[in-house]
Amino acid sequence: MSEFLVVGGGVIGMMTTLQLADAGHSVTLVERGPCGRESSWAGGGIVSPLYPWRYGPAVSRLSGWSEGSYPELARRLRDETGVDPEYRQAGLLYLRVDDEARALAWAREVGKPLERVDADFLYAREPAVAPGFREALWMPTLGSLRNPRLVRALRTRLAAMPRVTLREGAEVRGFEVAGGRVLAVQTSQGPMAAGQVVVCGGAWTAGLLETVGVSLPVRPVKGQMILFRAPPGLVRRVVLMDGRYVIPRADGRVLAGSTLEECGFDKSIDAEARTSLRESALAIVPALADCEVEHHWAGLRPGSPDGVPFIGAVPGIDNLYVNAGHYRNGLVLAPAATRLLVDQLLGREPILDPAPYRLGSRLSEMPQQS
Repeated sequence: MSEFLVVGGGVIGMMTTLQLADAGHSVTLVERGPCGRESSWAGGGIVSPLYPWRYGPAVSRLSGWSEGSYPELARRLRDETGVDPEYRQAGLLYLRVDDEARALAWAREVGKPLERVDADFLYAREPAVAPGFREALWMPTLGSLRNPRLVRALRTRLAAMPRVTLREGAEVRGFEVAGGRVLAVQTSQGPMAAGQVVVCGGAWTAGLLETVGVSLPVRPVKGQMILFRAPPGLVRRVVLMDGRYVIPRADGRVLAGSTLEECGFDKSIDAEARTSLRESALAIVPALADCEVEHHWAGLRPGSPDGVPFIGAVPGIDNLYVNAGHYRNGLVLAPAATRLLVDQLLGREPILDPAPYRLGSRLSEMPQQS
Protein backbone atom coordinates (compact mmCIF):
# COMPACT_ATOMS: atom_id res chain seq x y z
CA MET A 1 0.00 0.00 0.00
CA SER A 2 1.32 3.42 -0.98
CA GLU A 3 1.44 6.30 1.45
CA PHE A 4 -0.49 8.44 -1.02
CA LEU A 5 -2.92 7.69 -3.84
CA VAL A 6 -3.54 10.48 -6.37
CA VAL A 7 -6.68 10.27 -8.50
CA GLY A 8 -6.21 12.01 -11.85
CA GLY A 9 -3.20 12.07 -14.17
CA GLY A 10 -3.39 15.62 -15.50
CA VAL A 11 -0.83 18.29 -14.74
CA ILE A 12 -2.24 18.81 -11.22
CA GLY A 13 -2.14 15.10 -10.39
CA MET A 14 1.29 14.54 -11.92
CA MET A 15 2.87 17.56 -10.22
CA THR A 16 1.37 16.44 -6.90
CA THR A 17 2.85 12.99 -7.40
CA LEU A 18 6.23 14.42 -8.39
CA GLN A 19 6.47 16.60 -5.28
CA LEU A 20 5.40 13.81 -2.93
CA ALA A 21 7.91 11.42 -4.48
CA ASP A 22 10.63 14.07 -4.35
CA ALA A 23 9.95 14.29 -0.60
CA GLY A 24 10.60 10.56 -0.26
CA HIS A 25 7.04 9.21 -0.17
CA SER A 26 5.50 6.31 -2.08
CA VAL A 27 2.70 7.37 -4.43
CA THR A 28 0.22 5.55 -6.65
CA LEU A 29 -1.17 7.68 -9.48
CA VAL A 30 -4.49 6.44 -10.87
CA GLU A 31 -5.77 7.68 -14.23
CA ARG A 32 -8.70 6.33 -16.26
CA GLY A 33 -6.87 6.92 -19.58
CA PRO A 34 -3.32 7.87 -20.54
CA CYS A 35 -1.84 10.51 -18.24
CA GLY A 36 -2.13 14.10 -19.41
CA ARG A 37 -4.59 13.55 -22.25
CA GLU A 38 -7.51 15.66 -21.04
CA SER A 39 -7.52 19.43 -20.39
CA SER A 40 -3.79 19.53 -19.57
CA TRP A 41 -3.05 18.44 -23.12
CA ALA A 42 -5.80 20.50 -24.76
CA GLY A 43 -4.92 23.99 -23.52
CA GLY A 44 -2.66 26.62 -24.99
CA GLY A 45 0.18 26.68 -22.48
CA ILE A 46 0.20 30.38 -21.57
CA VAL A 47 1.77 30.70 -18.12
CA SER A 48 -0.54 33.50 -16.97
CA PRO A 49 -4.26 34.17 -16.78
CA LEU A 50 -5.25 35.82 -20.05
CA TYR A 51 -6.29 39.06 -18.34
CA PRO A 52 -4.73 38.71 -14.88
CA TRP A 53 -6.08 42.02 -13.56
CA ARG A 54 -9.63 40.65 -13.85
CA TYR A 55 -9.03 38.01 -11.19
CA GLY A 56 -9.14 38.31 -7.42
CA PRO A 57 -6.14 37.92 -5.11
CA ALA A 58 -6.73 34.18 -4.53
CA VAL A 59 -5.93 33.40 -8.18
CA SER A 60 -3.29 36.12 -8.51
CA ARG A 61 -1.22 34.79 -5.60
CA LEU A 62 -1.16 31.29 -7.05
CA SER A 63 -0.35 32.47 -10.57
CA GLY A 64 2.44 34.77 -9.40
CA TRP A 65 4.16 31.98 -7.47
CA SER A 66 3.74 29.50 -10.31
CA GLU A 67 5.07 31.84 -12.98
CA GLY A 68 8.34 32.17 -11.11
CA SER A 69 8.77 28.41 -10.78
CA TYR A 70 8.20 27.33 -14.37
CA PRO A 71 11.64 28.13 -15.86
CA GLU A 72 13.38 25.89 -13.29
CA LEU A 73 10.76 23.13 -13.62
CA ALA A 74 11.06 23.12 -17.41
CA ARG A 75 14.86 22.91 -17.22
CA ARG A 76 14.67 20.09 -14.71
CA LEU A 77 12.26 18.02 -16.79
CA ARG A 78 14.28 18.57 -19.96
CA ASP A 79 17.51 17.51 -18.24
CA GLU A 80 15.99 14.49 -16.48
CA THR A 81 13.82 13.16 -19.31
CA GLY A 82 15.17 14.51 -22.59
CA VAL A 83 11.68 15.90 -23.33
CA ASP A 84 11.78 19.68 -23.73
CA PRO A 85 8.57 21.41 -22.53
CA GLU A 86 9.65 24.37 -24.71
CA TYR A 87 9.32 27.06 -22.08
CA ARG A 88 9.66 30.45 -23.81
CA GLN A 89 9.57 33.86 -22.15
CA ALA A 90 8.89 35.99 -25.21
CA GLY A 91 6.23 38.26 -23.69
CA LEU A 92 2.65 39.00 -24.65
CA LEU A 93 1.03 41.78 -26.67
CA TYR A 94 -2.53 42.84 -25.82
CA LEU A 95 -4.54 44.47 -28.59
CA ARG A 96 -7.70 46.49 -28.02
CA VAL A 97 -7.96 46.31 -24.22
CA ASP A 98 -11.16 47.98 -22.99
CA ASP A 99 -10.08 48.22 -19.34
CA GLU A 100 -6.55 49.47 -19.94
CA ALA A 101 -6.55 51.84 -16.96
CA ARG A 102 -7.50 48.96 -14.66
CA ALA A 103 -4.76 46.81 -16.17
CA LEU A 104 -2.06 49.42 -15.65
CA ALA A 105 -3.23 50.12 -12.09
CA TRP A 106 -3.08 46.39 -11.32
CA ALA A 107 0.44 46.17 -12.73
CA ARG A 108 1.63 49.03 -10.54
CA GLU A 109 0.04 47.49 -7.46
CA VAL A 110 1.59 44.04 -7.90
CA GLY A 111 4.87 45.22 -9.45
CA LYS A 112 4.30 43.50 -12.77
CA PRO A 113 5.90 44.91 -15.94
CA LEU A 114 3.05 46.09 -18.17
CA GLU A 115 3.17 49.17 -20.35
CA ARG A 116 1.41 50.93 -23.18
CA VAL A 117 3.49 50.81 -26.37
CA ASP A 118 3.08 52.56 -29.71
CA ALA A 119 2.65 51.16 -33.20
CA ASP A 120 6.37 51.23 -33.98
CA PHE A 121 7.07 49.04 -30.97
CA LEU A 122 4.20 46.68 -31.80
CA TYR A 123 5.09 46.10 -35.45
CA ALA A 124 8.82 45.85 -34.76
CA ARG A 125 8.09 42.85 -32.57
CA GLU A 126 5.18 41.37 -34.52
CA PRO A 127 5.33 42.53 -38.14
CA ALA A 128 2.55 40.15 -39.19
CA VAL A 129 -0.05 41.61 -36.81
CA ALA A 130 -3.01 43.19 -38.60
CA PRO A 131 -2.28 46.76 -39.69
CA GLY A 132 -3.93 49.81 -38.18
CA PHE A 133 -3.25 49.46 -34.48
CA ARG A 134 -1.89 52.62 -32.91
CA GLU A 135 -0.97 51.11 -29.56
CA ALA A 136 -0.93 47.94 -27.50
CA LEU A 137 -0.16 46.73 -24.01
CA TRP A 138 3.09 44.86 -23.56
CA MET A 139 3.88 42.31 -20.82
CA PRO A 140 7.53 41.31 -21.39
CA THR A 141 7.76 38.66 -18.67
CA LEU A 142 5.01 36.36 -19.89
CA GLY A 143 6.07 32.82 -20.68
CA SER A 144 4.47 29.89 -22.44
CA LEU A 145 4.96 26.12 -22.59
CA ARG A 146 4.16 23.47 -25.14
CA ASN A 147 1.76 21.71 -22.81
CA PRO A 148 1.61 18.32 -24.61
CA ARG A 149 5.37 18.12 -24.14
CA LEU A 150 5.10 19.26 -20.53
CA VAL A 151 2.73 16.42 -19.68
CA ARG A 152 4.87 13.94 -21.61
CA ALA A 153 7.93 15.09 -19.67
CA LEU A 154 6.10 14.78 -16.36
CA ARG A 155 4.87 11.27 -17.17
CA THR A 156 8.32 10.21 -18.33
CA ARG A 157 9.87 11.45 -15.10
CA LEU A 158 7.25 9.77 -12.91
CA ALA A 159 7.63 6.46 -14.75
CA ALA A 160 11.33 6.47 -13.87
CA MET A 161 10.83 7.15 -10.14
CA PRO A 162 10.97 3.99 -7.99
CA ARG A 163 8.55 5.41 -5.40
CA VAL A 164 5.86 6.07 -8.03
CA THR A 165 3.37 3.51 -9.35
CA LEU A 166 1.42 4.57 -12.45
CA ARG A 167 -1.95 2.88 -12.88
CA GLU A 168 -3.29 4.12 -16.21
CA GLY A 169 -6.50 2.73 -17.68
CA ALA A 170 -7.97 2.50 -14.17
CA GLU A 171 -11.29 4.31 -13.91
CA VAL A 172 -12.20 5.39 -10.36
CA ARG A 173 -15.79 4.43 -9.53
CA GLY A 174 -16.05 5.44 -5.90
CA PHE A 175 -14.56 5.26 -2.43
CA GLU A 176 -14.98 2.81 0.42
CA VAL A 177 -15.40 4.99 3.51
CA ALA A 178 -15.73 3.83 7.12
CA GLY A 179 -14.95 5.45 10.45
CA GLY A 180 -14.38 8.79 8.80
CA ARG A 181 -11.60 7.51 6.50
CA VAL A 182 -11.21 6.25 2.96
CA LEU A 183 -10.30 2.59 3.26
CA ALA A 184 -9.97 1.98 -0.48
CA VAL A 185 -10.51 3.59 -3.86
CA GLN A 186 -12.76 1.45 -6.05
CA THR A 187 -11.43 1.25 -9.62
CA SER A 188 -11.96 -0.75 -12.78
CA GLN A 189 -8.74 -2.57 -11.89
CA GLY A 190 -9.99 -3.41 -8.41
CA PRO A 191 -9.75 -1.70 -5.02
CA MET A 192 -6.64 0.31 -4.20
CA ALA A 193 -5.69 1.42 -0.71
CA ALA A 194 -3.43 4.22 0.51
CA GLY A 195 -2.82 6.17 3.65
CA GLN A 196 -3.94 9.47 2.08
CA VAL A 197 -6.07 10.03 -1.03
CA VAL A 198 -5.89 13.16 -3.20
CA VAL A 199 -8.53 13.77 -5.89
CA CYS A 200 -7.21 15.80 -8.85
CA GLY A 201 -9.88 14.78 -11.33
CA GLY A 202 -10.37 18.06 -13.19
CA ALA A 203 -13.87 18.41 -14.62
CA TRP A 204 -14.76 14.93 -13.32
CA THR A 205 -13.98 15.74 -9.67
CA ALA A 206 -17.53 16.68 -8.69
CA GLY A 207 -18.85 13.33 -9.88
CA LEU A 208 -16.21 11.47 -7.91
CA LEU A 209 -16.94 13.35 -4.69
CA GLU A 210 -20.67 12.86 -5.07
CA THR A 211 -20.05 9.19 -4.26
CA VAL A 212 -19.14 10.26 -0.71
CA GLY A 213 -21.89 12.86 -0.40
CA VAL A 214 -19.83 15.94 -1.22
CA SER A 215 -21.36 18.56 -3.50
CA LEU A 216 -18.50 20.39 -5.18
CA PRO A 217 -19.41 23.20 -7.61
CA VAL A 218 -16.99 22.15 -10.36
CA ARG A 219 -18.42 21.72 -13.85
CA PRO A 220 -17.05 20.98 -17.34
CA VAL A 221 -16.60 23.98 -19.66
CA LYS A 222 -15.63 23.03 -23.20
CA GLY A 223 -12.94 24.86 -25.11
CA GLN A 224 -12.17 24.29 -28.78
CA MET A 225 -8.85 25.23 -30.40
CA ILE A 226 -7.20 25.00 -33.80
CA LEU A 227 -3.60 24.65 -34.95
CA PHE A 228 -2.12 26.32 -38.04
CA ARG A 229 0.88 24.94 -39.89
CA ALA A 230 2.73 28.24 -40.31
CA PRO A 231 6.28 29.11 -41.35
CA PRO A 232 8.68 29.64 -38.44
CA GLY A 233 8.81 33.27 -37.37
CA LEU A 234 5.42 34.33 -38.69
CA VAL A 235 4.24 34.77 -35.10
CA ARG A 236 6.94 35.34 -32.52
CA ARG A 237 5.06 35.70 -29.25
CA VAL A 238 1.59 35.42 -27.75
CA VAL A 239 -0.85 38.02 -29.07
CA LEU A 240 -4.25 38.49 -27.45
CA MET A 241 -7.29 40.40 -28.73
CA ASP A 242 -10.93 40.38 -27.64
CA GLY A 243 -10.45 37.27 -25.51
CA ARG A 244 -8.93 35.20 -28.33
CA TYR A 245 -5.22 34.55 -28.82
CA VAL A 246 -2.51 33.15 -31.05
CA ILE A 247 0.41 31.23 -29.56
CA PRO A 248 3.56 30.37 -31.55
CA ARG A 249 5.46 27.11 -31.17
CA ALA A 250 9.17 26.64 -31.79
CA ASP A 251 8.53 24.79 -35.07
CA GLY A 252 6.39 27.65 -36.45
CA ARG A 253 2.98 26.17 -35.74
CA VAL A 254 0.46 28.60 -34.30
CA LEU A 255 -2.36 27.73 -31.90
CA ALA A 256 -5.54 29.80 -31.90
CA GLY A 257 -8.12 29.66 -29.15
CA SER A 258 -10.44 29.30 -27.59
CA THR A 259 -14.18 28.87 -27.16
CA LEU A 260 -16.08 28.82 -23.87
CA GLU A 261 -19.04 26.43 -24.03
CA GLU A 262 -21.37 25.16 -21.31
CA CYS A 263 -22.42 21.81 -22.74
CA GLY A 264 -21.63 19.22 -20.12
CA PHE A 265 -19.17 16.47 -20.95
CA ASP A 266 -19.56 16.83 -24.72
CA LYS A 267 -16.09 17.05 -26.30
CA SER A 268 -17.22 17.11 -29.90
CA ILE A 269 -15.86 19.72 -32.31
CA ASP A 270 -17.93 21.62 -34.86
CA ALA A 271 -17.48 23.64 -38.03
CA GLU A 272 -19.00 26.79 -36.52
CA ALA A 273 -16.36 26.95 -33.79
CA ARG A 274 -13.60 26.19 -36.29
CA THR A 275 -14.72 29.07 -38.50
CA SER A 276 -15.00 31.43 -35.54
CA LEU A 277 -11.54 30.53 -34.25
CA ARG A 278 -9.99 30.90 -37.69
CA GLU A 279 -11.61 34.30 -38.19
CA SER A 280 -10.38 35.48 -34.81
CA ALA A 281 -6.86 34.32 -35.61
CA LEU A 282 -6.90 36.05 -39.01
CA ALA A 283 -8.10 39.26 -37.39
CA ILE A 284 -4.90 39.17 -35.31
CA VAL A 285 -2.52 37.82 -37.99
CA PRO A 286 -4.00 38.09 -41.52
CA ALA A 287 -1.18 36.04 -43.08
CA LEU A 288 -2.56 32.94 -41.33
CA ALA A 289 -5.13 32.88 -44.14
CA ASP A 290 -2.45 31.21 -46.27
CA CYS A 291 -1.71 28.55 -43.66
CA GLU A 292 -3.37 25.17 -43.34
CA VAL A 293 -5.44 24.37 -40.27
CA GLU A 294 -4.01 20.96 -39.53
CA HIS A 295 -5.73 20.14 -36.27
CA HIS A 296 -8.93 21.03 -34.38
CA TRP A 297 -9.74 19.67 -30.91
CA ALA A 298 -11.67 20.28 -27.72
CA GLY A 299 -11.02 19.88 -24.00
CA LEU A 300 -13.06 20.23 -20.83
CA ARG A 301 -11.96 22.80 -18.28
CA PRO A 302 -12.91 22.31 -14.61
CA GLY A 303 -15.04 25.42 -14.07
CA SER A 304 -15.52 26.77 -10.54
CA PRO A 305 -17.02 29.88 -8.90
CA ASP A 306 -14.80 32.88 -9.79
CA GLY A 307 -12.17 30.49 -11.12
CA VAL A 308 -10.82 29.86 -7.61
CA PRO A 309 -9.75 26.22 -7.13
CA PHE A 310 -10.70 24.02 -4.20
CA ILE A 311 -7.52 22.94 -2.43
CA GLY A 312 -7.43 21.06 0.84
CA ALA A 313 -9.01 18.47 3.08
CA VAL A 314 -12.54 17.18 2.56
CA PRO A 315 -14.44 17.95 5.78
CA GLY A 316 -15.57 14.84 7.63
CA ILE A 317 -13.17 12.42 5.93
CA ASP A 318 -9.77 12.45 7.60
CA ASN A 319 -7.60 11.23 4.75
CA LEU A 320 -9.35 12.62 1.66
CA TYR A 321 -8.10 15.77 -0.10
CA VAL A 322 -9.00 17.68 -3.26
CA ASN A 323 -7.17 19.91 -5.73
CA ALA A 324 -9.61 20.87 -8.50
CA GLY A 325 -11.59 23.69 -10.09
CA HIS A 326 -8.76 25.68 -11.70
CA TYR A 327 -11.03 26.57 -14.65
CA ARG A 328 -8.99 28.21 -17.45
CA ASN A 329 -5.79 28.31 -15.41
CA GLY A 330 -4.89 24.73 -14.56
CA LEU A 331 -1.46 24.92 -16.18
CA VAL A 332 -0.97 28.47 -14.92
CA LEU A 333 -1.68 27.62 -11.28
CA ALA A 334 -0.37 24.05 -11.15
CA PRO A 335 3.04 24.54 -9.47
CA ALA A 336 1.65 26.71 -6.67
CA ALA A 337 -1.65 24.84 -6.26
CA THR A 338 0.11 21.49 -5.94
CA ARG A 339 2.85 22.85 -3.67
CA LEU A 340 0.20 24.42 -1.41
CA LEU A 341 -1.58 21.09 -0.96
CA VAL A 342 1.62 19.06 -0.59
CA ASP A 343 2.75 21.47 2.13
CA GLN A 344 -0.46 20.68 4.02
CA LEU A 345 -0.18 16.94 3.41
CA LEU A 346 3.37 16.87 4.79
CA GLY A 347 2.81 19.32 7.65
CA ARG A 348 5.09 22.00 6.22
CA GLU A 349 4.70 25.77 6.39
CA PRO A 350 2.49 26.56 3.37
CA ILE A 351 3.77 28.85 0.65
CA LEU A 352 0.52 30.83 0.76
CA ASP A 353 -2.40 31.26 3.14
CA PRO A 354 -4.55 28.18 2.40
CA ALA A 355 -7.77 29.73 3.73
CA PRO A 356 -9.20 31.11 0.44
CA TYR A 357 -9.10 27.63 -1.14
CA ARG A 358 -10.41 25.46 1.71
CA LEU A 359 -13.46 23.35 1.05
CA GLY A 360 -14.95 23.71 4.51
CA SER A 361 -15.69 27.42 4.21
CA ARG A 362 -16.88 27.20 0.61
CA LEU A 363 -18.98 24.08 0.28
CA SER A 364 -22.73 24.38 0.61
CA GLU A 365 -23.02 20.77 1.71
CA MET A 366 -20.87 18.67 4.02
CA PRO A 367 -20.01 15.05 3.13
CA GLN A 368 -22.26 12.26 4.31
CA GLN A 369 -20.18 9.27 5.32
CA SER A 370 -21.26 5.80 4.34
